[in-house]
Amino acid sequence: MADRDLYALLGVPREASDAEIKKAFRAKARELHPDVNDAPDAQERFRDVAEAYEVISNAQTRRLYDQHGEAGLRGGGFTPSDFDLGNLGDIFGAFFGDNLFASNRGGRAGGGDVGAVAEIALAEALTGASRTVRIEVAAACERCDGVGAEPGTEPVRCTTCAGQGRVQQVSRSIFGEFVRAQACPTCGGTGQMIESPCTECAGGGRLLREKTVEVDIPAGIHDGQRIRIRGEGHVGPHGGLPGDVFLQVRVAADSRFERDGNDLLSKLELTIAQAALGATVLVPTIEGETELEFAAGTQPGEIRVLRGKGMPVLQGFGRGDQRVLVDVVVPRRLTDEQRRLLEEFERLSGEDTYRPDEGFFEKLKSAFS
Repeated sequence: MADRDLYALLGVPREASDAEIKKAFRAKARELHPDVNDAPDAQERFRDVAEAYEVISNAQTRRLYDQHGEAGLRGGGFTPSDFDLGNLGDIFGAFFGDNLFASNRGGRAGGGDVGAVAEIALAEALTGASRTVRIEVAAACERCDGVGAEPGTEPVRCTTCAGQGRVQQVSRSIFGEFVRAQACPTCGGTGQMIESPCTECAGGGRLLREKTVEVDIPAGIHDGQRIRIRGEGHVGPHGGLPGDVFLQVRVAADSRFERDGNDLLSKLELTIAQAALGATVLVPTIEGETELEFAAGTQPGEIRVLRGKGMPVLQGFGRGDQRVLVDVVVPRRLTDEQRRLLEEFERLSGEDTYRPDEGFFEKLKSAFS
């Protein structure tokens, strides 16, 4: 089988530096990660790229490959690692140290998540809204491109972990040997040391920057729910992937309504004359006013249901209802004439005036009698 061009697999020239090789591998690995690439050959291509990086990132195997190709590697006893592609975070941890690729899966990446809050009106929750949110994030230093080293210099391989970012400790007991792997204490798991730190970021590779993020808030969202905006959080150290922004949406209270799930509750006050004589009144809904007719003898506590006048189902279909609770207002201040008329009304009232309507079973009995 013909030898592969490992430099071409990574997309770097044969004279590429360690930093260029590492940067190229990061880019290729992100491109081929299963979370963003569902091509059927993505895993195989990732395996090829990982093997290429494993060879040319090591001075000894790179020299052997440059001189004799892959045949020389096999003759020299080199065997590529058996990568478990189901756990790419471990692969990146082995190459670059802890948490480089943990990123957007769980929000515990080298570049952490950012929290923000946006407020919308209840009416905006009906239709959906857009917000521009200002946040402060750790962004890659433009002077050193996030590497942390002064331009013109390069990080050097950590001598403690040989550039692997991890060290192993072996302890012995009566039960045998126990091997414990952990991030290299010298380089912090990056696999490299910066001898000439960038004068702009002091070697951290990141600086705080303010930026704006455009967010589309979906219709039907509830107060307190969060929206995840991927890749807009803090950039990871030394070129690591960014975290996310979690936007908490606060839906402002509306004095006209109370929200109950996808339903809206409202109260309507009728005068005693309207309730007794019947009336057609304007009832506020989230979309404007609508006429609602009340029959004579409407009682306080009656509930009228306006179908489909509630809030939309979040990421679903249909809408809730609006339930209107009727309250009958008793006058507090009367003129002498009003008082006289009410007294006259009370004098003329009898048992039949306040007799409740027949219930269902009473009406059924009347129908058969």
